[in-house]
Amino acid sequence: MGKTALSIELAKHYNSVILSADSRQFYKEMSIGTAKPSPGQLKTVKHYFINTKSIAELYGAGHFEKDAIETLNDLFIEHDIVFLVGGSGLYIDAVLNGVDDFIEVPIEIREELNIKFKENGLEWLQNEVKKFDETYFNSVDTHNPQRLVRALEVCLFTGKPYSSFLNQPKTERDFTAIKILINTDREKLYAQINQRVDEMMTNGLLEEVKDLQDQKHLNALKTVGYKELYAYLDASYNLETAVVKIKQHTRNYAKRQLTWFKNQDEFEEFEPTDLEKVKAYIDIIIDIS
Repeated sequence: MGKTALSIELAKHYNSVILSADSRQFYKEMSIGTAKPSPGQLKTVKHYFINTKSIAELYGAGHFEKDAIETLNDLFIEHDIVFLVGGSGLYIDAVLNGVDDFIEVPIEIREELNIKFKENGLEWLQNEVKKFDETYFNSVDTHNPQRLVRALEVCLFTGKPYSSFLNQPKTERDFTAIKILINTDREKLYAQINQRVDEMMTNGLLEEVKDLQDQKHLNALKTVGYKELYAYLDASYNLETAVVKIKQHTRNYAKRQLTWFKNQDEFEEFEPTDLEKVKAYIDIIIDIS
């Protein structure tokens, strides 16, 4: 919370631009539920990777790494510093360290696993991944079915644990990364999340979800803020319960994000209001680089 406004002020100060590393803001059909920067904010500073893809397109961390590195190579011709902003750790790590290459798995295997997951549920999927690769199971977000399916398809196709493909030598980059984590008091953060969800509902999130109902089977829409409202539209529970669940799941997601970043090396932590402190920190790193 607050990283959008802070990043815009930083980009203005350094006469720079922003690359979004939010895995949901790529999609032009999803706006209210993804907390994209406002039209005014997008005009203030040039942003990349917002509203660039359709929800019907498959776009993962590997695609983002390729596109982001190409964009950065062009941007560094004119800019000494560029801001990569977002909470999707997998996508940020892809830019900083590269994505491990896997043998291309036939789409039929994924489709079959998705059918089985739909028939048997999340616990079945969790048990299958644990059976084939307990090491990966113990490190992954076990409530993220897309990652579980990805791991399982690789296990089944290659006959090797998914984790054996991970933690390969890191890709060398020809830029210096200044790693900054924006965080605040947990109670304050959760209050802000609850308020933001209420604002999304007031701004028309339910209507946005309804407009995309024919495409709710797509992976892009199986995400917090959308899946709960589809459950409401399917009469699984009432609207009040759906909103409560959006708040709860968003808080859970934020907690997982923070845990991921805190487990990484070299992230310096600041409050969203620490504009001057962040600028001073960046200047120090630039001077010694």
